Amino acid sequence: MNQRLYLDLNIVQTVPPSNLNRDDAGTPKHATYGGVRRARVSSQAWKRAARMEFARSVPEADRATRTKKILELLTARIEARTGLATEASQRLAAALLEPLGIKKSAKKEEQSAYLLFFGRPQLDSIVDLIDDRATELAELGDKALQEALKDLDVREVLRTRHPAEVALFGRMVADLPRLNVDAAVQVAHALSTHPVTTEFDYYTAVDDENPDEETGAGMIGRVEFNAATLYRYATVGVHQLRDNLSDDAETARTVRRFVESFALSMPTGHQNSFAHRTVPHMLVACLRTDQPVNLVSAFEKPVLGQVSGIAEQSMVKLAEEATQMSGTWGMAPQLTLATYAPLSEGADKVREAFNASLAFPDLLDRVHGLVENWLRNGSLQ
Repeated sequence: MNQRLYLDLNIVQTVPPSNLNRDDAGTPKHATYGGVRRARVSSQAWKRAARMEFARSVPEADRATRTKKILELLTARIEARTGLATEASQRLAAALLEPLGIKKSAKKEEQSAYLLFFGRPQLDSIVDLIDDRATELAELGDKALQEALKDLDVREVLRTRHPAEVALFGRMVADLPRLNVDAAVQVAHALSTHPVTTEFDYYTAVDDENPDEETGAGMIGRVEFNAATLYRYATVGVHQLRDNLSDDAETARTVRRFVESFALSMPTGHQNSFAHRTVPHMLVACLRTDQPVNLVSAFEKPVLGQVSGIAEQSMVKLAEEATQMSGTWGMAPQLTLATYAPLSEGADKVREAFNASLAFPDLLDRVHGLVENWLRNGSLQ
């Protein structure tokens, strides 16, 4: 599509003591921003959480998967569809995948060297290429089988009819650029709006079978954590998503589901220890036809939360930044929708910048309808 439409998602969300995303030493990830140490959750961690949340609304058979086991999965599909033995099915699967040139793992020959992201229905489409002559093909020698399959374009199957997850998050295969899919979604690292220090929880576990006279713990340990109000940001290139999906109705549905999934997702690091799952204080959805705009500069000067609390002050500062940016740079969004908690201070600034708060289901419906309109007639009206 020649026209462009971006949907920016800005979220303010508080999480209690937690370790959402840790480094190789087990420490919650952090970054220095505005001269102070901030809590950080990597874009990859929250992107996966959003993808897993998104997948919950998709039937298992229609979902995407990211795996090194494409040969194993394709073998199982051939075996189930044709009734061939496992060995014969694996041989056919290997022959079908050979033209892709996917490098094998140095440690496990039956796996690929890297993770491949694809849709499970695409495996069925590959099986469709041989479904009516699988038994005949299985009886051929290696060279004859290779010759019989040479005109089947497996790459074209993987380049088309992408599931929504692949269309959203994209795919890069360095060896096979033809299989690359440009992502329609970009996700920023989540940062705390305020300074954060890492704390330590020293814990013990008692052996239930120890007699009373045996004192002491059966196990001791330590886990690091922090608590933070985070600014989260993602943007959806609706035009790119439409190119990837080739379907207007599916594009509008996918945008709606992504907004819901990104807003309600949560990384699962140490989840059993901290039960840290919360929902946002604020979600601001900005529809733009110029370029995506990350509003993290609102928090370059850290929030201290001395009066009305960190979350509420963060919401006000986000509104101030949006108003200032639009006025200074002349880059006001085409339309802004927001869902946010009541404020004790700064409510007028928030309402002026983001309009009145909508119930979250209503915001999702509005986004869906606006995207449908734009895809249909190039207008948000």
